[in-house]
Amino acid sequence: MNIIKNLFQSSIGKKFVMAITGSLLFGFVIVHLLGNLQIYLGRDALNAYAALLQGNKVVLWSFRFGLGGLALLHITTAVALYLENRAARPVPYERYTAPYSDFSSRSMVLSGLTLFAFIVYHILHLTVGATQPDIMHFTDAKGRHDVYQMMITGFAHPGVSGFYMLAMVLLYFHLSHGISSLFQSLGLKNRQYSDIILGFSQGAAVLICLGNCSIPIAILTGIIK
Repeated sequence: MNIIKNLFQSSIGKKFVMAITGSLLFGFVIVHLLGNLQIYLGRDALNAYAALLQGNKVVLWSFRFGLGGLALLHITTAVALYLENRAARPVPYERYTAPYSDFSSRSMVLSGLTLFAFIVYHILHLTVGATQPDIMHFTDAKGRHDVYQMMITGFAHPGVSGFYMLAMVLLYFHLSHGISSLFQSLGLKNRQYSDIILGFSQGAAVLICLGNCSIPIAILTGIIK
């Protein structure tokens, strides 16, 4: 218990917690993207994948609650670090431009909080069906929940797709800095591998953004019908 207590009381400990939770969330983002991209394989492939995930409700919801806990821990730790840094400098600079920083690094807290709000909406939309209840009742020819039709109907609304793509752009900025930072917090970043890690961070963030944005674009343009 003392180890856990000390972990959350120090800045280094908080950064370590953020790195661990961030790496787990990053892994989920990749798996989630790969699952969603199966929409390009057709109705049967996507619905079969969804049926596999929904086969055990207890395991599925336990995973969802665990993932939500990781996200909350990640966000609260980030906010705590931000407030800690602000408290260390109670009088702000008259004009300050942080060296070696860009928009991604300066907007981590804002983009993270905005993404959390989007996740809540996304769950209400495509998981719970609170915002569009009718999409939860689609079934395919095999009697499975028709996730393929659900996604097409859900993203057919330009406002919904626009909000989704805006969130994915914010996710790009968040990941492009966050992935690199987690390597540093875990002590895995040095001068020798700095450029490789930076390239990986940028490349992964771009691919995830483009992959996710391609789905609503394909639906709105009629590529996926």
